[in-house]
Amino acid sequence: MEVKGKVHEISQVITVSEKFKKRELILEYAENPTYPEYVKFEAVQDKVNLFDTIKVGDNVELFFNLRGRPWTDKTGKTSYFNTLSVWRLTPLGAAEAASAPAAPEYATPVDITAAPDDDDLPF
Repeated sequence: MEVKGKVHEISQVITVSEKFKKRELILEYAENPTYPEYVKFEAVQDKVNLFDTIKVGDNVELFFNLRGRPWTDKTGKTSYFNTLSVWRLTPLGAAEAASAPAAPEYATPVDITAAPDDDDLPF
């Protein structure tokens, strides 16, 4: 999956254990610019270095995997967690960052005033 947006926040590398580290990025995703969404992504292990080349305010395209897992607490209640795990990041120029859909392509307009008036419609 992929998404384009503006970097809102980047965390420092978080060392969870000797063998596991992660880094988080908050992306401002504006499918509707009036109501932007702030979505948290994470990079783990060797992918934490992906965020070294960008800064807050940069426009980027993130490629990620959606991951989910259950967790059962002491009372037996199961909760589910989702993670958006980044595996590739591409910086975008200002022109590429506009995530608005491209305008639809239409046929070239025809000048109907230049056509001969030989129809037999009553109006």
